[in-house]
Amino acid sequence: MQTLFNNLTAGMAKIGLAPPYVANFDSGSAMLRATSAYLRGEDFPGMGTTPPAAEPIADVINKLPRLAQEVVYTLGSAGEAIPANLLGGVNAEAVAEWMVRQYPQREYPAVAIGSASGALVHLCAALGMPWLPQTFMIPVLYPEIHPDDPKKAMEWGRQHAQALLDANPQLQLHHMYDPNQDRLTLRGMNYFRVKRLLLGAAYKNFLEKNLPPGGTVFIVECQRTWPTTQVGDRHIFQFGALGGATEADFFQGSDRVAEYLERYASPYRQWDAPTPTGESPEAEWGFEPALRADIEDFAREKGYQIRRIVFQEPEHLSPFVAELYRWWYGERGIPTNKLLIESFILLEPQWTLRTGSVPFWMKFNMEPSLNWIEKYLESCDPYDEIYLILFSNGVDAVGLPSISRWRTIFNYARKRGEFIGMDEDKFPRNFATLIRYYTDLQRQIPSRYPLPGALTLEQLDKFIQATGDRFPVQWEQLSEESE
Repeated sequence: MQTLFNNLTAGMAKIGLAPPYVANFDSGSAMLRATSAYLRGEDFPGMGTTPPAAEPIADVINKLPRLAQEVVYTLGSAGEAIPANLLGGVNAEAVAEWMVRQYPQREYPAVAIGSASGALVHLCAALGMPWLPQTFMIPVLYPEIHPDDPKKAMEWGRQHAQALLDANPQLQLHHMYDPNQDRLTLRGMNYFRVKRLLLGAAYKNFLEKNLPPGGTVFIVECQRTWPTTQVGDRHIFQFGALGGATEADFFQGSDRVAEYLERYASPYRQWDAPTPTGESPEAEWGFEPALRADIEDFAREKGYQIRRIVFQEPEHLSPFVAELYRWWYGERGIPTNKLLIESFILLEPQWTLRTGSVPFWMKFNMEPSLNWIEKYLESCDPYDEIYLILFSNGVDAVGLPSISRWRTIFNYARKRGEFIGMDEDKFPRNFATLIRYYTDLQRQIPSRYPLPGALTLEQLDKFIQATGDRFPVQWEQLSEESE
């Protein structure tokens, strides 16, 4: 059975199909699909996996009672998970082979490697460059474990993870467990996020074939960390994640955590988390620096330029990219007064450019993301129109702003503010948004512009030099002396 599974997944990757253990709903795979779709000249409906024709089904789900909606969401996410006894069949190189096959095989001026970011998707679209993720997620089925029992989940992971690690010495496992934002999905699966420690053959071959000597490798490094527990060699357990709840909420408890647990009829009033043993790169967004040395060694061997894009929080790249697009539109003679705010994996690089929209990406639908977009809007030149896409994950989580609170964003628009793909009374169980963000984007923003040629690296550098230290992003060119 294991041999058959191994051969099947390797074969799928070679013909451009994702191995069955790669999550579709994860940031890494969805943002890879969005970036590669744009470079193939395609749009990105339904997060790259769900056709617009499924919208009537999503509308039916939206009308179900809350309990039924939650069951559908749990079963739908668990349907992507693999049994734990197949973890030994996960092949990091098969995943990498599938990833590089998503991109047109042609010469590129630059390739980005590293952390996920929706803002990075738009930067890659602007520059016409691929992005290769360090992190991907393996959803794993597991017996019913109460979402509010992280210690039991960690021990379950300890029992099953070794086969995965033994088969993939180039991976580090970050077992992420967030009962706040992922409450519905944790009823049926666990999140095994893995980070590459080495480039591997598939990534190296892609670079050799598609990046000429003198081309640029951008190392994308989100430096966000999180308290974690070391379970074993290359095995880390992360309780909690970036979102509405703070680290103190997760590890020390609070009134709002107690209220949240009571609201979901949990027998707990605070979480009994494993004791952290240190800090690690955040499971979903953080960059594991062990990969950097391998990238640098290979790049120098092949005569590539090396540049680092360094930022602390996953959303810190968003204001930079928004203002870059605004500047780019101005250079092309296109109006710069339309803002499109995207959420998590609900993003659309091609239609952003087709509608002449300035993209601003938020990592999720929680208070810190709302605060970050407000900070941007308070500091930038005002927009005439503001459009907002909100991801619905089905959970009334700690730190979730109300829909009326989200609506205050439109007060920053001089003329018009609208949600995209939203039934306001359904949030955060507006599951039709997962499809309707695409169709409503085209319907609600009627302006159309031709797709542009790519920005050059010289134009990017001109913008970086003009804006100085205005944005919380560091651009580091590794010089010959530093090599």
